[in-house]
Amino acid sequence: MTDPKIPVTEDELHAYIDGELPPERRSDVEAWLATHPDDSERVQSWRTMAEALHARYDAVANESVPPRLELERLQRPPRKWLYGAIAASFAAFLMGGASGWVAHGATSARSTLQAFTGDALEAHRLYVVEVRHPVEVPGDEKAHLQQWLTRRCGRTVHAPELQSTGLKLVGGRLLPGPSGPASFLMYESPSGERFTVYATKTTTEAMQMRYTSEGTTGALFWADRGVGYVVIGGSDRQRLTQVAQQVYDQTERSGG
Repeated sequence: MTDPKIPVTEDELHAYIDGELPPERRSDVEAWLATHPDDSERVQSWRTMAEALHARYDAVANESVPPRLELERLQRPPRKWLYGAIAASFAAFLMGGASGWVAHGATSARSTLQAFTGDALEAHRLYVVEVRHPVEVPGDEKAHLQQWLTRRCGRTVHAPELQSTGLKLVGGRLLPGPSGPASFLMYESPSGERFTVYATKTTTEAMQMRYTSEGTTGALFWADRGVGYVVIGGSDRQRLTQVAQQVYDQTERSGG
């Protein structure tokens, strides 16, 4: 047994919940919790949240990291299919005239956004199940998070305030996008409900909000001023729309 006078750290409390605390320190933590009701309450709330996340997401927790989310893709050129799409668009213009080009442009824009919406959905499923390390930079370092993502993504990154929808910023991380870095922000409600906001540069200047879903996960995606956005949450479309509308309104005001 170690010295029980040594204060218990937050990392140790998390490790205690996860079963990763060294055996010689476990009795000290339990003794600490018995005399520190505030920490005991926090531990219980974390345990309840962890159980809720496991119940909801364990089916995907052990999936391998998809190749499209590998960090080395940050340095890769755009996918080969993008060049094919450009060539196909040019051919359509030559054969179909200006009206055909406009119609194809709308379809191409939708396809491009749907492609990176797939990336966003995979990132959501990968990180939303994490209890201790869901993000790289925590939400209480919001100013640093925004500055870091703005610098790395080459555009203004603003983390929306979503308190009106009952959500608090957990934090964010940098991810590879289809043709460059993408920002990834995570929000959480007191009950453990999580939403993520994925954004990256796109050649599509503007596109109205559209809905897609995979299993019990729903996503709303759109483009504005050369940036594509994907807001992802549960299967409640009305709730998802409420959150996405807040994100849209605030990114419109902030310009990013």
